Amino acid sequence: MSERSTAASPSTGSDDAPADAETKKDAPSRDSVPPTGNPDRQDTPDEQESIELHSGHRLAARYRLEECITRLDGFSSWRAVDEKLRRAVGVHVLPAAHERAGAVLSAARSAALLSDPRFVQVLDADEHDGTVHVIHEWLPDADPLSTVLQHGPLEPHEAYALVTQLAQAMTAAHREGLAHLRLTPGTVLRTGAGQYRIRGLAVDATLRGITADHPERTDTEAIGALLYAALTQRWPYAEGAYGLAGVTGLSRSSRESLATPEQVRAGVHRGLSDLAMRALINDGATATSQEQPCTTPEELARAVAAIPRLKPPEPSTELLTGYQRTTYQQGTFGPQSFPGPNGLVAPPPAAPPALPGKTGAAIKWSVSALLIAALGLGSWQIADALLEGDAPVETSTQQQPESVDNDPDPVSEQVPINGIEDFDPFGGTGSQNPQSALNAIDGDPETFWPTKNYYGPGFGNLKPGLGLILDLGEPQQVGSVTIEALGTHDIEFHAAPSSTTTMPSGTDDFEFVTKGSGDSLTLTAEEAVDTRYVLVWITELPRGADGNYRGRIANITVSS
Repeated sequence: MSERSTAASPSTGSDDAPADAETKKDAPSRDSVPPTGNPDRQDTPDEQESIELHSGHRLAARYRLEECITRLDGFSSWRAVDEKLRRAVGVHVLPAAHERAGAVLSAARSAALLSDPRFVQVLDADEHDGTVHVIHEWLPDADPLSTVLQHGPLEPHEAYALVTQLAQAMTAAHREGLAHLRLTPGTVLRTGAGQYRIRGLAVDATLRGITADHPERTDTEAIGALLYAALTQRWPYAEGAYGLAGVTGLSRSSRESLATPEQVRAGVHRGLSDLAMRALINDGATATSQEQPCTTPEELARAVAAIPRLKPPEPSTELLTGYQRTTYQQGTFGPQSFPGPNGLVAPPPAAPPALPGKTGAAIKWSVSALLIAALGLGSWQIADALLEGDAPVETSTQQQPESVDNDPDPVSEQVPINGIEDFDPFGGTGSQNPQSALNAIDGDPETFWPTKNYYGPGFGNLKPGLGLILDLGEPQQVGSVTIEALGTHDIEFHAAPSSTTTMPSGTDDFEFVTKGSGDSLTLTAEEAVDTRYVLVWITELPRGADGNYRGRIANITVSS
């Protein structure tokens, strides 16, 4: 799936939309104020010629420009190739003399420090040969929300996942002093794995000169608008945008007339409908809910957490296993039916026909005679042995064991895990999504700890491995480690000496125990080891549908 957008179809996986498609797309909140001119206007010819860029041009002797996606307000955005690491990337370029060049460079470097997998990561930001460039991830397997909504509104559990992930991600960003100010259906991407990624944190707004007096309120209102659109397939402003029709009878200066999502579309989850309104109209209580408005992403995240978790509907037992009730359970004694190919119900196999007439009778008598002869012969042998004083003939060919061990096999017990940290001695402490490490030991198979994305096998030839360190609190006897992963991983089980009392910092601090490969594997030591620190060391990652490599560990348990 390409990330490129077009004017006719503004909802694609693009990291930027074309200039003509961006016009009138954003419905700016009351706090968003472009300081100079119209941020969505197209460049004049003089401005476009300030940097002569074309397909095939190389930036910093490394990034080869492939396709121009946006040319707007003095900057341009491209799909490019990082020739050093042989991976696709996105690039924003503007002249170093541009009035916002310094601010863009600062915003990009600040966003790059936020290592959160829910955001499209900034990979590089620098000034070179009179231009400022910002390099970010390119997600070929992702679709923007605008594309997803072209097929209809989201199911309740999908809308719940959307608002949960957006609220939590923006809460983390604002804690680091970063705002987005341009959250739209075009800047929220859904990956092939069903996760949501936010692109353009801090950078998109800075490129366009968008600021806000109350950034937390602005981002919260934007999340409310996205939830409203996800529930209704309508954009909650007077003008339609992103391929969605607007809400009629509504002026930007008055939001009181905005219908709730459940009024716009039947069957909308009431809790999510109220939540959208509380976030969207966040300058006062609404008539649709007695709850106070949500003015920050953190307040919105707490409000989402108060709603019972919405899970996808589970397939029926018959669809999963092909099981059907018996005729007795169905209340009838007629012929049973069994599921056949393609879900069709087929009659049970017919019973073999009885042997015809005299032939059948002759065979029955022959079989009976043979059975009687065999019984007679066996009885004669036993009697003869008894008369001669010999031991009875063994009638079973199985030999009895000489002795029976009545002691039960020892049962391994699960060892509690006191803490967990990501471990990448070649990339620095906390470089592998440390905020998600607890997902690997929470017992929930739907959550996981992801590694960073690598653009080649063997971690892109950047390192020999990475993993997770489990802290057992004190030295424990460990016999095995069980790992549940998404995709086939090559994993090694290492253990620190029992004398180790502080968190190890290098691979030399561990001793190899055993290894294995798979998506669900138990690594068992030949002899149990005494250790406080266990290293789950990944040496090879699975390849995703996009051709890149990323690890995902869903659950780890340690047993004695």
